[in-house]
Amino acid sequence: MKIKIIEIGKTQSKDWQALIDEYIKRANKYSTVELITLNPKCNKTEINAVRDFEGKHLISFLADSKQNVVLLDEKGKEFSSVGFSQYIQKHQLSGKKELCFVIGGAYGFSEEVRTLYRETIALSQMTFTHQMIRLIFAEQLYRSFTILANEKYHH
Repeated sequence: MKIKIIEIGKTQSKDWQALIDEYIKRANKYSTVELITLNPKCNKTEINAVRDFEGKHLISFLADSKQNVVLLDEKGKEFSSVGFSQYIQKHQLSGKKELCFVIGGAYGFSEEVRTLYRETIALSQMTFTHQMIRLIFAEQLYRSFTILANEKYHH
């Protein structure tokens, strides 16, 4: 199964991007994992206008796709690391060819995106920047693969 991680906007820190890339590289040992950055340029400053603009861009990008889309959202279902690995395994065993995780921009997702893509996962009840979530999610995805492979990375 191919996993796509779609992020809205570029990671600002080169150091953080290097860490994200490292975990994506490690995860590719177990499955094809692709990081896709959508960088819509919005000249609006009002939060809802930015969300709507980014949402339309995301929906357009996913329009021809038949992949399963999961939003990373603070209101989503929470998992332990082991629970997340079981979630990944369930999708692998289902015969699905792709699973797509979406990390929103600084202001989250528009209502239109939330309506179209109802499956959501939260990484924590705590609030993190969308930049941090990219690294945390990449590490958790790698961790889930090592759990499934019964490797020592997860103690």
